[in-house]
This record gives sequence, structure tokens and C-alpha cells, in this order.
Amino acid sequence: MFIGEKLHAIRKAKKISLTELSEKSGVQMATLSRIENKKMVGTLESHIQIAKSLGIDVTELYKDLSHQNAVIDLGHDKNTDVFGHNDEASFEILTKNIMNKRMMPTLVRIEESGKTNKEQNQGGAEKFIFVLDGHAEININAQVFILHKFNTLYFDASLPHYFRNIGKGVAKLICIATPVSL
Repeated sequence: MFIGEKLHAIRKAKKISLTELSEKSGVQMATLSRIENKKMVGTLESHIQIAKSLGIDVTELYKDLSHQNAVIDLGHDKNTDVFGHNDEASFEILTKNIMNKRMMPTLVRIEESGKTNKEQNQGGAEKFIFVLDGHAEININAQVFILHKFNTLYFDASLPHYFRNIGKGVAKLICIATPVSL
């Protein structure tokens, strides 16, 4: 079972519509729909909000999830999912069937002077950043790293972190996170 199937089953058992869950959780209805249709996994933050709204512990969403073998993916196409982190940043998943993968490659776009929301992944999580364009400040556990075009950074994603655009125009970063399963 995948997280989207699990969410759908719990939501239906509790007789809650997508609209109601969106209103209660603050997670956009489109995001909920994409999670349930296995087009994206969502974030830990969104999972926590969803679980609270359903009156369950977040760990209930992760019980009995599938850990299937990786599938070969021949690359990026125009049908990838883009979701907003906030009004200043967006993430585009760069592969399909993300629930079958061991890492999640995304293209992060941060508007001029914008930043991503603060994140803190599960223990053992790691991230690799490659700056495609622009200048970024990577804040990890109150430590600041300044990255420019073609710079990279590899870090422990279980530490609190966020990315900020410190240059002109849109900053574009490739972010590879592992593991995908939450």
C-alpha cells in the first residue's frame, strides 16, 4: 500500500471529503488529491497536519506502506508535478513513480529575495544541493552556507534547514533527498 492509498482509506472510513480535509488541515485540495492519486508524496509537515485533522497519529499514515524495488525512469518530462512550498518557492519532482524510488530529485525555484519554509526531515535523511542558477544561502541548524552557480552541498537533512535566494532573479537548485519513504 502507498501513502496515498492509505490516506484515501482513512479519509473514507472517517467519512471526510477532500474539501473538508483541506479546510481542517490547511493542505490544499489539489495537494491532497495528488497524494491520494500517487502523483506526489507530500511533506512531513503536510502529513502531520493531515493526521491531526483526521484525529490520528502521523505514524498511522505510514503503517504497512509498500517498499518496492526501484524502477528505471528515463528522465524528466512535461508531466512532472510542481507544488508550492510557499508563495516564494516551488518544487518540481523530476521523476515519475516517486513512491518506488529511494531518493527524490526535485528542482527548487526560489523567487528573488524569497526562501523556502523551514524543514526538518526524519533521522538518517540526507540532501544534496546543486545550484543550477543564481545564488543561494542554505541555513542548516543556524549554520549558513553561501552557494553560487555550480556549487554543491551535501548535508544531514534531519537538522532544521531552509534555502534563501540572495541573488537577482530566480534561483534554481537541484535537490536530491533520501530516503523518499517517510
